[in-house]
Amino acid sequence: MPLPYQDSSLAVAERVEDLLGRMTLPEKVGQMLQLDARQDLAEIVCEKMAGSILHTSPDKLVEAATLVARTRLRIPLITAEDCIHGHAFWPGATVFPTQLGMAATWDPALVEQVARVTAVEAAATGVHWTFSPVLCISRDLRWGRVDETFGEDPYLISELGAAMIRGYQGEGLTDPTAILATAKHFAGYSETHGGRDASEADISRRKLRSWFLPPFQRAAAEGCRVFMLGYQSMDGVPITANKWLLNDVLKDEWGFTGTLVTDWDNVGRMVWEQKVCADYAEAAATAVKAGNDVIMTTPAFFEGAQEAIRRGSLREDEIDAAVRRILRLKFELGLFENPRTPDAARQREVIGAAAHTALNLEVARRSLVLLRNDGVLPLPVPSSSSSASSSSSSSASSSAFSSSKRIAVLGPNADDVSAQLGDWAGNSGQVDWMPDGHPRRLTSTVLDGLRDLLPDGWELDFDPAVEIEELVPDPEGETFPDGQPRPPISVGVPASPERLEQARRLAAAADYAIVVVGDTVNLNGEHKSTATLELQGGQIALLDTVAATGTPMIVVLIDGKPLALPPSALGAAAILQAFNPGMRGGQAIAELLFGAIEPTGRMPISAARHVGQQPIFYNQVRGQHGTRYADLTQDPLFAFGEGLSYTTVVYDGLSIEEPDVAADGVVRATVRLSNTGTRPALETVQVYVSDLVTSVTWAGRELKAYRQVPVPPGESVTVALEVAATDCTLVDAAGARVVEAGDFELLVGPNSRPSALLSAKFRIS
Repeated sequence: MPLPYQDSSLAVAERVEDLLGRMTLPEKVGQMLQLDARQDLAEIVCEKMAGSILHTSPDKLVEAATLVARTRLRIPLITAEDCIHGHAFWPGATVFPTQLGMAATWDPALVEQVARVTAVEAAATGVHWTFSPVLCISRDLRWGRVDETFGEDPYLISELGAAMIRGYQGEGLTDPTAILATAKHFAGYSETHGGRDASEADISRRKLRSWFLPPFQRAAAEGCRVFMLGYQSMDGVPITANKWLLNDVLKDEWGFTGTLVTDWDNVGRMVWEQKVCADYAEAAATAVKAGNDVIMTTPAFFEGAQEAIRRGSLREDEIDAAVRRILRLKFELGLFENPRTPDAARQREVIGAAAHTALNLEVARRSLVLLRNDGVLPLPVPSSSSSASSSSSSSASSSAFSSSKRIAVLGPNADDVSAQLGDWAGNSGQVDWMPDGHPRRLTSTVLDGLRDLLPDGWELDFDPAVEIEELVPDPEGETFPDGQPRPPISVGVPASPERLEQARRLAAAADYAIVVVGDTVNLNGEHKSTATLELQGGQIALLDTVAATGTPMIVVLIDGKPLALPPSALGAAAILQAFNPGMRGGQAIAELLFGAIEPTGRMPISAARHVGQQPIFYNQVRGQHGTRYADLTQDPLFAFGEGLSYTTVVYDGLSIEEPDVAADGVVRATVRLSNTGTRPALETVQVYVSDLVTSVTWAGRELKAYRQVPVPPGESVTVALEVAATDCTLVDAAGARVVEAGDFELLVGPNSRPSALLSAKFRIS
């Protein structure tokens, strides 16, 4: 007969208590461990009795299940992975644009589909848990992890994060295609000094509540089952030890009953780096008492927690509380009945499936942001050419086109798979079982896309021309104090005069020069914040050289974050921001350049003219002296929400239905959009609110709603807009989020720039 905890007919709570009562202290502490499966798996499972593993190669996923079967209680493992833009560490899986690229779609439904596909593919491989979505707010572009975020705005982050959580968790944890979502990094992790990753975040509790906590509160309300803690400290307290944040706010105020996981060796860092704990016993006691459940990659927690109990600084019932939450998660996932081990037949069916590739292409298309265009785009493809035809395109008269053109494709990122896929994918450095990355045939680079769609009679010349970097060892040593390898240092490679001359000749002989520049995965990610935002290596020299030829230059940016551009780039005929557009990005970019699709992406983050403008986010608090530096404007290079179409949409006629709104009412307005061009538009109508007089200093304007509206060429549409009065909040001096009665301004337009916004006043009584 099965033991009670093995009886699926019993209630989860009853099964948890039965199993917990049978466990020894070492088994309980082991359940709290999440260890790196790239290490000795037999030691992890059989000696440390770990409850969870991460970074598990395809081979080790099978080995882990075999080892669990040999343990006394056979408690199933939860396997976790960083599936943050697809299951990107599984060979052949679908790699989508990075989160920042997804955010440029401004489309929660599309993002939810991305997460659903990711879950389906990951679940087939034996992964139960993804460390996604990232809900950090990017306000300093020097920070290395900008590409992992949804940008700078709390409302947009909340909408897209909630969508991703729904997609991952599917119909609920009993759904065999569902995986656990993780809201991270809780909270304020991105607000560090100088953009330095994981340093002290100088942030008040009121500031946290104002902008950094709302996306996480939305995630908790959406049913996200796991929260991951940030690396940093705030007001001298590491997040791992922050009882106010983890218990008072998350659990007591928001009613979160899920599971907390530390980030990589957070508990150990309190000993060897932050130096707030004398040893691992003290660190273990501190972490458990603060409310942590799963301790990621701190093997010394196993002995440290047991020693803390022997010392009397930690009680076993405090360990029990954490283990209950972990076991409950495993029972709710149904892992005792079906450990969801790798399913080879299912993998063949779903990994990289045609429908997933089609979705990937659509997300890549929607993620592209056209920032400048003097009319050179779309390129004048003959209407008889089938290469760049699409049901979404609008053909112009063939008489306007020449049948033969030559394009020069230049730049180091034109044919760089790694840069296009971005961080946390393939051979980006986090795992060791994909040294060559994904199969090359699965990724369409910009060069691939242009060659595939090149119209009949057109010619293409390609030369990367310059390099971005070379990697050199960190002079401080090969490893950090915890044994993790130090990433190499990126050093820019100067341009070769000979190669620049070759690029000049190609550009001068071409009708159009497409220059693909940006950064690399070595300039993005954990430990990889940058002191500059300038293009590295020989890229500026290349842009200067091509610009001097007078050939119309189209600059395509493939990068993990917005970069500061030189005058030669800013003077280009067109600028296209692609971020890291994933496996189908090259095809999507070519389709846009040739006019087969319409540009619809909008910036989810502001771009700086110079690194010294940091921070440059749009919703800054009112009150500074003036609106510029003495030597430089404070105006962003490209603003939050900005993006062009291949037509012109005019906004007018903003009208509020009833200007006097009750505190529990809704602000209802309409605005007219008129497409004055010949191509269709998908317009992202953005609604900002400004509270005109406030009891505390507050942001000048905040995004509160938006709608994506098709506008046919030559037509006008009237768009209905709504903002709940309860969303017109601020955080007062006491730290409470409230709506203050008084006068407000509704600001509606195509981006966050004040000059682009129509205005109408309303009053909340």
